[in-house]
Amino acid sequence: MRSKDITNLVYTTLHHDILNLGILPGESLREGDLCTRFQASRTPVRAALERLADENLVQFVPYKGVQATLLSFSDIYQLILMRIVLESNVVVDFSRQADPFALEKCRHTLRNQQILLQSPRFEASHFYSLDSQLHQIWFNQTKVPLFWQVIQDAEVHYTRFRMLDIVRIQNFQEIVDEHVCLLQAIEEKCEQQMQDILQYHLLGGVRRMASVLLTDAAPYFTDRKEIGSYIEKIEAIARPSGLAAP
Repeated sequence: MRSKDITNLVYTTLHHDILNLGILPGESLREGDLCTRFQASRTPVRAALERLADENLVQFVPYKGVQATLLSFSDIYQLILMRIVLESNVVVDFSRQADPFALEKCRHTLRNQQILLQSPRFEASHFYSLDSQLHQIWFNQTKVPLFWQVIQDAEVHYTRFRMLDIVRIQNFQEIVDEHVCLLQAIEEKCEQQMQDILQYHLLGGVRRMASVLLTDAAPYFTDRKEIGSYIEKIEAIARPSGLAAP
């Protein structure tokens, strides 16, 4: 295998591992161990690590080697707020113009989530993919796919945070139930209700992980001391009337 191909293999594999938390924030990556794992020399391994560093997924720390970058809760919180503003407007537009085929796409994706929950072959990464597919539908249908791409490009912090919720908390049923209520509000064109449910839904990861964020997962964040103040703000938001009681 050519050196360039090895570099691509190492990069792709580590990129996947970091985003899916196979490699945790702050975890060290020893070049020697990577060379052994991929049966490669240091040159292509170092090139792959430099590509990941360019994307801020790893960092070279003097005298310590290479580490997966830590998360910034401040950045995550701001990204969630940005997404709430963007997506609240998008779901309203989608509700106003959605045709039966677009709504059926949503129902189909939601049914796949429900089926996956009952499957013995359940995988968190597959659930995450279906979750993203559902939300992407209304961005595409309202012809603002660039907004969705901006959200997806925030993988350094936001994507890993979402995976932390999915992998550590695993309250998949709550996520699906919120999707059901959101889609119902969209179909019934209850605009205020759909915006309230969406806001509550997008902030759900913080609520579900509140205790973990303050304890086990705190070392994953650069601003761990400020997390509690963000959680207080989010927990003060009332549960929308359109959501069934947990």
